[in-house]
Amino acid sequence: MPMINPSKETPKPLHVAIIMDGNGRWAKARGLPRPMGHRAGIEAVRRTITAAVEQHVSYLTLYSFSSENWRRPAMEIGELMSLLRYYLRSELANLHKEQVRVRVIGERKKLPADIVDLIDRAEELTQDNKKLTLTLALNYGGRQEITAAARGLAKAVERGQLQADAIDEHVFQSFLFTGGMPDPDLVIRTSGEKRISNFLLWQSAYAEYIFMDVLWPDFSAEHLKQALDEYNRRDRRYGATVSGK
Repeated sequence: MPMINPSKETPKPLHVAIIMDGNGRWAKARGLPRPMGHRAGIEAVRRTITAAVEQHVSYLTLYSFSSENWRRPAMEIGELMSLLRYYLRSELANLHKEQVRVRVIGERKKLPADIVDLIDRAEELTQDNKKLTLTLALNYGGRQEITAAARGLAKAVERGQLQADAIDEHVFQSFLFTGGMPDPDLVIRTSGEKRISNFLLWQSAYAEYIFMDVLWPDFSAEHLKQALDEYNRRDRRYGATVSGK
């Protein structure tokens, strides 16, 4: 029987994705307007990026604005867009200095033109950074993504660039917004809600899910560590069986 080295450290997840939930409830509990919750959420984003780097996470994906969020009141959407502008302008230099690569997934055509310009600049400036890939899901929906990938595949077949029989999971995945990225190993949702809300439906097929009661603005480095510790206690089998179990 092979010897087991008890000192060997359990590998951390390569890719952590987070559904950031609870900004509105955080503000309501304090008698504050909802935008104050979103602003506090920006501070949680900063803490989480720093903690992810310290924990040697390679990919961090944040569900920042879903395709369904357009149904919110116009004033709240305006505040969210203003915060996004602020974040991209104020944080880019520091993210670049810290060797964080910025990527954005989702449909950009509905976003304001100046925000698209800021996204393009952030992606171009940080494209060679290696310490952490930070992916912001903006105007993103999992079903929307899969539909767009199917449409892209159909057009490629129509143009003769791809044979229909050549389409497999690997080819399909390359047409997703996340093409070239590893699938998430761990998906965290804050606020105590236990649903995935149309987030990374294809990519999270074998991800571990952890639902935490903490509201997003209160999320800290310790909460991330707790989630990583829980992840490392789990036995990931990817559908296979393990002898004796």
